[in-house]
Amino acid sequence: MIQINENYLKLKASYLFSDIAKRVTAYQESNPDKSVIRLGIGDVTHALPEACIRAFHEAVDEMAVDSSFRGYGPEQGYEFLRQAIAKNDFQAHGADINADEIFVSDGAKCDTGNIQEIFDLNCRIAIPDPVYPVYLDTNVMAGRTGSYRNGRYEEIVYLDGNAQNGFIPDLPDHPIDLIYLCFPNNPTGATITKEQLKTWVDYAKKNKTILLYDAAYEAFIRDDTLPHSIYEIEGAREVAIEFRSFSKTAGFTGTRCAYTVIPKSLVAYTAAGDPHSVHSLWNRRHSTKFNGVSYPVQRSAAAIYTDAGKKQVTDLVDGYMANADLIRNAINSMGYSFIGGENSPYIWVATKSDSWSFFDMLLEKTGVVCTPGAGFGTCGEGYIRISAFNTRENVTTAMSRIRQALAT
Repeated sequence: MIQINENYLKLKASYLFSDIAKRVTAYQESNPDKSVIRLGIGDVTHALPEACIRAFHEAVDEMAVDSSFRGYGPEQGYEFLRQAIAKNDFQAHGADINADEIFVSDGAKCDTGNIQEIFDLNCRIAIPDPVYPVYLDTNVMAGRTGSYRNGRYEEIVYLDGNAQNGFIPDLPDHPIDLIYLCFPNNPTGATITKEQLKTWVDYAKKNKTILLYDAAYEAFIRDDTLPHSIYEIEGAREVAIEFRSFSKTAGFTGTRCAYTVIPKSLVAYTAAGDPHSVHSLWNRRHSTKFNGVSYPVQRSAAAIYTDAGKKQVTDLVDGYMANADLIRNAINSMGYSFIGGENSPYIWVATKSDSWSFFDMLLEKTGVVCTPGAGFGTCGEGYIRISAFNTRENVTTAMSRIRQALAT
């Protein structure tokens, strides 16, 4: 008889955002006359930049003519986009990254979830808590985590984030093979300094660890002293993989384009201790299991790096960060403690109660959707995440509703 992969049965009952969607749907069915304002899932609400739209149209027109039509493209991404990424996102910040070390994909979620496939099933994994669920769930599916007991998986090393450490976990006290990090952090909005990030790079070099560094929100950094890339840290080329996305920076959540950086100097080891190129392993996996991002989408993404595109993306980011300022000021005026919102589009709010109850209360009383912190891990209990991704009008209305509800 055909058998299932029973590791899937170890997953918690449902994916966090699916659970939220079900509760919101039930609320809307019971309250058809009440408007819902979504400040939960980090989906953007503004249109693509004009430069991207123009490039998109031009690329589609190219596809309508035999002489300029494009068929199968390179799975790793077109050279014009990879060159633009290397020059603008890394070399301009003093990071030594070349175009052929960049893999264009359809989303950082996919890459952060799939990267674990190229590593041994018995490798020791450390994951922050609270955390973006994909890191953990994909390792559960692969069979690395053991059983789920008392809110955690037995074979995962959890890196606790809390108010005391500013939601920047301490280094593990023993050797780990693979460590997930995310800064600016999703869900907490916490940021890391160059000095703090260097301690992780130094740890990884000492222990032959690979750091999986999710920098999907780097465009929201407003403090010039903070690192935009882990490759700004000396030695990171030998220990780190970095993930980036155009989803939040340029509104590509519905268009889908991202990329992963794997330096050619990064190695992992065979059971016999022989070094092997991680770049070549991912290239093989990427070429085998991924068809590539469409030509028009990549042309649209490349337009982000034109002078007009840079300004338009900056305007988009500035608009969302103005929303974050509005949320921070409102939460502060209500007497709730929080972090985030200064170099991140997320505000992490201490709820004074359990997070799902607070979520339900806000939904029922205000029609505002947040994200319960418990969905991000044990250390997320007692918090909610509020997203700045919405219109100014909706954010203003949402804060007014919340202030009124919490005052009664």
